[in-house]
Amino acid sequence: MSTSAPKTFASHADLAEKKVSFTRMSEHAWAYTAEGDPNTGVVIGDDAVLVADTQATPAMAADVIRRIREVTDKPIRWVVLTHYHAVRVLGADAYRAEGLQHIVASQATRELIVERGEQDKASEIGRFPRLFRDVESVPPGLTWPTLTFERQMSIWLGDLEVQLIQPGRGHTAGDTVVWLPGERTMLAGDLVEFDATPYAGDAYFQDWPGTLDALQALAPQALLPGRGPALVGEQRVREGLAGTRAFVQDVWTQVQAAAATGAPLREVYQRTMDALRPRYGHWVIFDHCMPFDVTRCHDEATGTAHPRIWTAERDRQMWESLEG
Repeated sequence: MSTSAPKTFASHADLAEKKVSFTRMSEHAWAYTAEGDPNTGVVIGDDAVLVADTQATPAMAADVIRRIREVTDKPIRWVVLTHYHAVRVLGADAYRAEGLQHIVASQATRELIVERGEQDKASEIGRFPRLFRDVESVPPGLTWPTLTFERQMSIWLGDLEVQLIQPGRGHTAGDTVVWLPGERTMLAGDLVEFDATPYAGDAYFQDWPGTLDALQALAPQALLPGRGPALVGEQRVREGLAGTRAFVQDVWTQVQAAAATGAPLREVYQRTMDALRPRYGHWVIFDHCMPFDVTRCHDEATGTAHPRIWTAERDRQMWESLEG
């Protein structure tokens, strides 16, 4: 079993600025990416623009808007929240001056905001100092959807159909993907990552692989993961789905086996880190995510079906117990 010096809490050591790219995925879809930081998807329709995931603060969303304005002057009428995490939703206020009319989320995501939105906001701001740059630009309170749906709904941007699909539990209980059926293009949120470690602190490990199978069944030709580059071409999309599936299954297999022996959580964590680091250790935010991922997975493996709420205090206590 390996030992090492205590690691810096969460992403506090991640302070280097990332290079931003704004690339076209298909006729109407664009990808805002930044070397493993959270992505934003953009759909430019006939009469309006839809944005999926807003960035962490209005100040950071302003750069997304600047990139959009380089290619279109159409109003940004729709914001879609693929899930409830603060790093994805707190930038929504920046779009109000651009024509925003609706903030859309699954009903399950709204329920999670009610249940744990305030705690998640404080938790994530504490974990990601760089991503919450200019956090004072976030207005008081939470980002609330103005429109919710269950399972599936369509938004029409002129003649362009954009489907919102809730394919099943995975990264959270309320994950939504944005699907352009005419272009077989998907904005997947954090259900899929590429060369980046899935955060699974609020996940459903036993459900997640099946949810990924449901995405694959749509046969996407282009896919924007929650982190990592846009994946264009059927083979690249398959690689992204398979890599995320393998990680989730490997964490589950290791944690379940170790937990079955009655080992304490710290030992389960160390065994899992030793097993997974050779394959996944180079992925973005691996050291940040793994304590949260193993803790949640251990809960699920030992009978806690619904993820416990993360608070800033619980984050620190967990980190100290596993890494201190």
